[in-house]
Amino acid sequence: MFRLAHLTDPHVGPLPRPRLRQLMSKRATGWVNWSRGRKLTHDMEILAALVADLRAASPDHIACTGDLCNIGLPSEWETARVFMEGLGEPGFVSFVPGNHDAYVRGSLKGLLDAVGPWTRDDAGRDKAFPYLRRRGPLALVGLSSAIPTAPFVATGRLGSDQIRAAEQMLKDLAAEPERPCRVVMIHHPPHVGGAKAGRHLTDAHAFEAMIGRVGADLVLHGHNHVGSVAFLMAPGGRRVPVIGAPSASARGGALKHCAGYHLYEIERTATGYALTATLRGLLPEGGLGDLGTLTLKA
Repeated sequence: MFRLAHLTDPHVGPLPRPRLRQLMSKRATGWVNWSRGRKLTHDMEILAALVADLRAASPDHIACTGDLCNIGLPSEWETARVFMEGLGEPGFVSFVPGNHDAYVRGSLKGLLDAVGPWTRDDAGRDKAFPYLRRRGPLALVGLSSAIPTAPFVATGRLGSDQIRAAEQMLKDLAAEPERPCRVVMIHHPPHVGGAKAGRHLTDAHAFEAMIGRVGADLVLHGHNHVGSVAFLMAPGGRRVPVIGAPSASARGGALKHCAGYHLYEIERTATGYALTATLRGLLPEGGLGDLGTLTLKA
């Protein structure tokens, strides 16, 4: 049995006060939003407790699906690197970026220069998407939907080249005699209707069509800050689970908005893989614990 932990959207803080020239962009509205509420929503003590709980669960690997940053300040890149180091060494943690990591032009490059080792594929290449990492029975395919956008817009896009490369990757993996469990990592919900307009993946139709041609065993995402489950159709009538995790640092009033992460137990079966997903997070009475379990067979 292989244990995979998935966390997302830590929005690592505290956010240093930006210089005036750094606010001559979308960062101005982001700074206002952070100052008026987001700094209270994302609690670093909660994040630290959640990471400690995750590490205590002894997963075999960790997937982190983006939004280490808040408004893409250069000072956030070092903070993000320190967070990733605390989460685990690069071979133990796989990272894909989110929209806040690409908040303005140049932000994504700056972040990936800092955390590139956590995107390094099995051939030694980093900071390029899609990438492939094999860990136990898993084949982790990392995608980047992170693009800079206008103020008040948080859309993502993969682009035809990345979708085409991911399709070939997934197709080749499926053709292997002992097919690995193909886990796709992406920040934005990759299915149509997975996020509200202005926050959605703009080429979700193309992603869905690609999965319909070659399939996958599990798709992990973040972005919405809530736990969610959807399904995409794959060849042979198989259903591919698309599972979103809550923000790893959210201090929410409603249970679904509270911090959490998913812990997967993955086992090979005669027809594919059996997946059990347990949501660990903040309990109403305080502390961290199990909030629910979902069992799937592929």
